[in-house]
Amino acid sequence: MNVQQVKQRFGIIGNSPLLNRTLEVATQVAPTDISVLVMGESGTGKEIIPQVIHQLSSRKHGEYIAVNCGAIPEGTIDSELFGHEKGAFTGASGSRKGYFEVADGGTIFLDEVAELPMQTQVRLLRVLETGEFIRVGSSKVIKTNVRVVAATNENMQKAISSGKFREDLYYRLSTVPIHLPPLRQRQDDIHLIFRKFANDFGDKYRMPSIRLTADAVNFLQNYEWPGNVRQLKNVVEQVSVIETDREIDAGTLQSYLPSTPTSTPAIINQDSKENFSERELMYKFLFDMKKDLTDLKKLVVELVRKGGDMELDADQTNLVQRFYSDVNDTSARVLPPAPEETPKVNLHQSDEDFEEHEEVEESLSLEDREKELIVKALNKHNGKRKYAAAELGISERTLYRKIKEYNLTT
Repeated sequence: MNVQQVKQRFGIIGNSPLLNRTLEVATQVAPTDISVLVMGESGTGKEIIPQVIHQLSSRKHGEYIAVNCGAIPEGTIDSELFGHEKGAFTGASGSRKGYFEVADGGTIFLDEVAELPMQTQVRLLRVLETGEFIRVGSSKVIKTNVRVVAATNENMQKAISSGKFREDLYYRLSTVPIHLPPLRQRQDDIHLIFRKFANDFGDKYRMPSIRLTADAVNFLQNYEWPGNVRQLKNVVEQVSVIETDREIDAGTLQSYLPSTPTSTPAIINQDSKENFSERELMYKFLFDMKKDLTDLKKLVVELVRKGGDMELDADQTNLVQRFYSDVNDTSARVLPPAPEETPKVNLHQSDEDFEEHEEVEESLSLEDREKELIVKALNKHNGKRKYAAAELGISERTLYRKIKEYNLTT
């Protein structure tokens, strides 16, 4: 089956070379039994790749079970995956088969595999290497013939280096890694996907499908789509239901999207539902200020090259005034007010006119900022993680993981 036939069968929209390559790899690996790790950002549609692999394999008549590893509590996930015996734990009133036993001869899709607890990772590694597992509360070894396809949106190398994920399990899962590209790298596909969703929601709500003006199409294709296909689908549904005018322009479309520029540096947190925060503003300000400083350095170099006095044009004047204003606003240092007239820079000053000083560059590392914010929140709430997590806008589980990652003491 070629790529075009796969798209038609599974309802996949797009002609991006990156998408086509992903589907080519999936179809090539499908007839084999080797493990596959699907990697990509949240909302890219990673769940469709395991279905393609299963349906194009000799296991297509066997069970296909999809498991969201991040949604199962740590205390019960071993029982869910490998089963348990009667009395194995409180509430275990009888024996129960796990997913690996039920899916014998079929395929298991482990979504968000990086969220698996370390103990479960050890059990999973044994299944992958020997095809054997033991139910919780039992000593009897059970054989199974299951193909494992896993998916994650995390940086696995970082997860390994932080001790969150076993390196041997990573290499065992990723015998064939498949990368699903984000929507921003499939620019020409975005309008096609939009029209598909618009037609679907038009049929669902029994109303004419929305369509985009030329400027709206241009905006659609140049937006970053941090939530990828999931975000696009959500926006199309909102616009389809709320707007009475069926022709949507760029201004209307933009009103349904976060107003912050997607290039704004931010601590990425999937558990937080905030689209805009003070942290994002702070990081944007720091990076904008750093850019102005770079431009100022270029201006000084040009002044030196010209060897003396130089009249600044309007853009250069605005740059100097803006930089002075930004520095004063942050109280980083006291500078004289920006000149009202066009400034003249004189390089013919003696060495006595300048005081020697040491310049210390402030760290703009996002990890350093994230660590600093976490420490401040924990100190503010006397080490109580629940309240610190609420202050940071993240889940308590994510905060716990960050504390371990940065080796913080509470």
